Amino acid sequence: MQINGRKIGKNEAPYIIAEISANHNGSIEKAKKTIEEAKKCKVDAVKMQTYTADTMTIKCLKEDFRIDKGIWKGNYLYDLYKEAETPYEWHKELFEYAEKIGITLFSTPFDETAVDLLEEINTPAYKIASFEITDLPLIRKVAKTNKPLLMSTGMASVEEIREAVECAKSSGCESILLFHCISAYPAPIEQANLLAIRELRENFKCEIGLSDHSIGLTAPITAVAIGASAIEKHFTLNKKDKSPDSEFSIEPEEMTFM
Repeated sequence: MQINGRKIGKNEAPYIIAEISANHNGSIEKAKKTIEEAKKCKVDAVKMQTYTADTMTIKCLKEDFRIDKGIWKGNYLYDLYKEAETPYEWHKELFEYAEKIGITLFSTPFDETAVDLLEEINTPAYKIASFEITDLPLIRKVAKTNKPLLMSTGMASVEEIREAVECAKSSGCESILLFHCISAYPAPIEQANLLAIRELRENFKCEIGLSDHSIGLTAPITAVAIGASAIEKHFTLNKKDKSPDSEFSIEPEEMTFM
């Protein structure tokens, strides 16, 4: 498969994606600087996320909407998503900036309105997050664009992954990459289960990558040795600039080394 002419496969250099996510800290200028620094690190692509707090959840103070453990402990879902969201009105400017400096930028839509926005600005590819892999209408809408589709599997059973792949293929998508993923933030390295990369490749006959939330570079480097065609890693300018994702992100020096 290819994204913007860059081939992705076992016989190619691994496709490296820098995930900005919430590491813009509410500043479009910082988002641009992060894209620029990622290009200097010689990554193949930068990825962002397309949602609003209102498209993700509701503003509710009941216990079911409060996070009880982990790095986001004590936050209500709406407030967390509000802090982390990349405003829709930034998208066109960020995509134009990435094109201007010569780096591929694409995004993860979390609902169908996000797909409509990303189609308007001509995203070259799509990523489906682990939490959305059972959202078959969303996958179907993305697949019908006929653009490369990357999907994380961290929240899915083998049968759910199969349903998602079959849905994408039956809707016209021919370029699919599955990411092995541990949906913990950060993900304990002892739970990495990297041999799942081989199992996914054998079961689904498509390109396989690693979407990594662990600390450090052991998991991604080992994943490539096992057969991963792509690596996605959260990226920040400086971990001291606290954001919802900063604790499991890597800085420019680490990204360059990876």
